[in-house]
Amino acid sequence: MTQLRGAAVSAEDFGLDGPRGPVFDGVSFTAQAGSLIAVTGPSGSGRTCLLLALTGRMKASRGHAKVAGHPLPKRLAAVRRISALGPVPGVNDLDPALTVTEQLRERVLLQRRFDSPLRALLRPRKERAAASRARLEAALETAGLDLDALPKGGRTAVRDLDRPTELRLAVALALLGEPRLLAVDDVDLKLSESERGDAWGLLRAVAEEGTTVLAVCSEPPAEGAVVVRIEKARAGDDREARKTGAAGESGDARTEGDDDLEREGADDALAEASRA
Repeated sequence: MTQLRGAAVSAEDFGLDGPRGPVFDGVSFTAQAGSLIAVTGPSGSGRTCLLLALTGRMKASRGHAKVAGHPLPKRLAAVRRISALGPVPGVNDLDPALTVTEQLRERVLLQRRFDSPLRALLRPRKERAAASRARLEAALETAGLDLDALPKGGRTAVRDLDRPTELRLAVALALLGEPRLLAVDDVDLKLSESERGDAWGLLRAVAEEGTTVLAVCSEPPAEGAVVVRIEKARAGDDREARKTGAAGESGDARTEGDDDLEREGADDALAEASRA
């Protein structure tokens, strides 16, 4: 895979207001290109909304940020072009009805059709197909996803994947676009201690390949990451913070009610993103 230089990311007094008040506020940090950035904070603190804002999918209300030199919120489209979403529950979920091969093939075709520059589309079909295969193989290797090791190989249904393998598949799909910034939500959700270590190892490997990684988590890794800690925008207002756009907030002690709130938050996040 031809890797572009990762994106440097910085923010100063960055904040976002929802319909009923602040979602996150006063976020400031600096991370060099190729960094692993861990965003952590209590449930309802707006971690996912910060992730969406820093990838150009939501428009911040206060302060400013820069991604690869592109100022936010002014250059949302430019940041979207160089960033990719890994797994963000409620926003870009995998299709459980597809097999792993079908999910990959679908993304490859979409990538080739919509994200390739005009010059690439004018190349002979065989040449474009070979380039797509090379990009897919590189993405799978970086994500550490071995299709032959799956229960039914590439014919394994997405719904049958365990959480760590699902994470690797989602990361591989995102890497097909060769982004300079990769954003991953809920990295450590429903993972054992050893699985969390493997997940951070995966994201660290992606960063070492040159792609800056922005990851939302409950607990940041002990070392090797730029840690961004955020607090609840308004104490005791977790429900409202979720409804203003914090799709997929993580936490091991989830309830059925929490899942309902996350789905509502996902809808709001998509609406905000489309308006941006």
